[in-house]
Amino acid sequence: MKSFFAKRLFDGFTLHSNVRFEVNKTRVTAFYSDSEDESNAEVIHELVIPAMVDVQVNGGGGVQFNETPTLSTLQQMAKAYLNVGTGSLMPTIITDDIDVMNKGADAIALGHKWDPGAIPGVHFEGPHLSIAKKGMHSSKHIRSLSDKELALFTRDDLGKVIVTLAPEAVLPSDIEALTRAGVIVSIGHTNATSEDCFTAFNAGATGATHLFNAMSPFTSREPGVVGASLYRDDVYCGLIVDHHHVHPVSATLAIKLKGDKRLMLVTDAMAPAASDVDHFVYQGNKVVRKNNTLRLEDGTLAGSLLTMEQAIQHTHFDLNIDLQATLRMATSTPAAFIRSEANIGTLRTGAVANFVTLDESLKVTRCWRNGELAQ
Repeated sequence: MKSFFAKRLFDGFTLHSNVRFEVNKTRVTAFYSDSEDESNAEVIHELVIPAMVDVQVNGGGGVQFNETPTLSTLQQMAKAYLNVGTGSLMPTIITDDIDVMNKGADAIALGHKWDPGAIPGVHFEGPHLSIAKKGMHSSKHIRSLSDKELALFTRDDLGKVIVTLAPEAVLPSDIEALTRAGVIVSIGHTNATSEDCFTAFNAGATGATHLFNAMSPFTSREPGVVGASLYRDDVYCGLIVDHHHVHPVSATLAIKLKGDKRLMLVTDAMAPAASDVDHFVYQGNKVVRKNNTLRLEDGTLAGSLLTMEQAIQHTHFDLNIDLQATLRMATSTPAAFIRSEANIGTLRTGAVANFVTLDESLKVTRCWRNGELAQ
């Protein structure tokens, strides 16, 4: 049993003062707010928060999951991201052939067994997308949903499963079948109309992948994917706050409209994030670090260099979003999106003891995984 006393603590929902919490093995077993009992506890003066949750991360720490879909890749990513505050990540398999997707799924199964808090599941971004909004996704691998993908998405050893798809590329009955099987469906890389989106949401889709990016825009006569996603109160929206993917005004408006219970910060990060790597190769295409962005040779944005540490800094200090709301969008809200807030993204009794400390600049200073201080 370990005891901690935090002068300031955010539990995933609310900021507290003077919190004593107990950790037994890997879990929080007791939580006392407004406590005065510092005896036999490790006193922490900096802000304590749950380790952050990133539901869209393609690579990091110098490795790209699609290119090397192995357990060691996942472990390297998990270690690199914990140092910048992310304790739980949904490794993202970008549009690829079925063999690569299956290899990635096999690695996810091993990673989820290795540490279900660090690797709660997997995000399949594609391959059932819109060619018109494919971004960096390979058009040769974009395809219709078949029994092979359906069997892959519904494996029972992957933990939580997100599938990003374009509503115009699948039938509403496909979305219904996926959601009945427990898959979390998010719409993205889509040129759908707002009515297409409403049909998808009514069929069970609950998310919008990297809002504003690779989707039909909001206009006066057609709300598009952006408008439909913002309009529906029950839809979670991911947002890349790196000031390159989304203009700060657009990001701020989205946060104000959706609120911190449905807007979640994501990185869409690639191999160079949380590392000094300056480029990587994706399906034969070189992606280069340039002016704090990642771009293909034609200038197309190709994921990001963003970390969740930077995302909360940009959101709180640059967009002037309240600290509690900012932290919620990085912890309990993405955890709720993948139906895992009882285990990750929170610091309450029963949750996994994954937490970090932040200084006044919201820089991560120390990290704990499964109750143990990371070295």
